[in-house]
Amino acid sequence: MAFCSLIRTFAEIINKNDMNLNEKFVVTINRELGSGGRTIGEKLAARLGVPFYDKALITALKEKYGLSTEEIERLKGQQHNWWADFKRSLKLMPSYAAPQITSAATTLPDFLITDDLFVSETEILRGIADAESCVIAGRSGFYVLREHPNRLSILIQASRESRISRLVGKRGISREEAERIINEVDKGRENYVRKYTGTSRYDTRNYDLVINADGHTEEQVVELIMQYLKN
Repeated sequence: MAFCSLIRTFAEIINKNDMNLNEKFVVTINRELGSGGRTIGEKLAARLGVPFYDKALITALKEKYGLSTEEIERLKGQQHNWWADFKRSLKLMPSYAAPQITSAATTLPDFLITDDLFVSETEILRGIADAESCVIAGRSGFYVLREHPNRLSILIQASRESRISRLVGKRGISREEAERIINEVDKGRENYVRKYTGTSRYDTRNYDLVINADGHTEEQVVELIMQYLKN
């Protein structure tokens, strides 16, 4: 099926999308490793002209600026929209620069996340969504921001074979190593989501839009999402 036909067919069967792009909005993207979901999130954010946040950036922010649960509570006590004030104060600092994303920030397994870290991440995500339109990948955004009044939650999946091939190509590893990593990450993410949300990341009822990325480029998937938003 041609991609344009896929969009038309999909548009005919989905419910009407109520997200308003003219007001403050948030798009949350949950994705399977190897589905291209993170890159799709980045490209979607660029198309929408809004910031993109994921696990690595949020972890780096916490580490560089000491955003512990206690510090966040202090900031919230001073100002309701603490995230917007926090970003403004950083930009006023002469030495301000975007936090460096270390390998630890990108590879810390979800099963090592503590309750305190989850609480601080939750408050950061809510602060971001309250302050600005954005695209957020992972971090149980579909659950944490489920009450946001102008939100779209997306799940991006791909076949196992496609996921393995993508990891082999991007990381230059063997098929066996790619399978091992996928199994480990899938298990860790599912345990993380079940522990902190009481649901499964694979439960499609948690999302407004579920996409199988097989056979489509990242740009095509972004275009599909944009068509959905416009409809």
